[in-house]
Amino acid sequence: MNVLFLCTGNSCRSILAEAIFNALAPEGMRATSAGSHPAGYVHPRSLALLEREGIATVGLHSKSWDELPGVPDLVITVCASAAGETCPVYLGSARRVHWGVADPAKASGGEAEIDAAFGHAYRVLRARIEAFLALPENLARRDPAAFQAELERIGRLSA
Repeated sequence: MNVLFLCTGNSCRSILAEAIFNALAPEGMRATSAGSHPAGYVHPRSLALLEREGIATVGLHSKSWDELPGVPDLVITVCASAAGETCPVYLGSARRVHWGVADPAKASGGEAEIDAAFGHAYRVLRARIEAFLALPENLARRDPAAFQAELERIGRLSA
């Protein structure tokens, strides 16, 4: 299964999700990330956080959904639509689900508060990805409606 984590800027949340997913996923499952309007850089705090967590950062870069090598099986948007942020709409044939996460790049305050926002986004994404990877392997083929319901349930999990 190929998963696309989609956001607007592809500099924080979708990058974190791509890296976490690829670090945890079994063989045959792969994630990439992209943005509808990519920032052109990966936020340095995202890279530092992943490195602290022991997750590889080699090859991570901000990219457009126009650069995707193929059609994903699943598109997961991670923007915070509840916070008034506009989520990109993927128009391809892939299954879609929304897992909103507050944008840590927009966090304000001191270093501790900003680091806490990045840590929170990481923990939420990791918990959701772990729950996704724990689903029965063939659920998407066997029972597409149940698979979609599980994806939506997972999107409501917090850290």
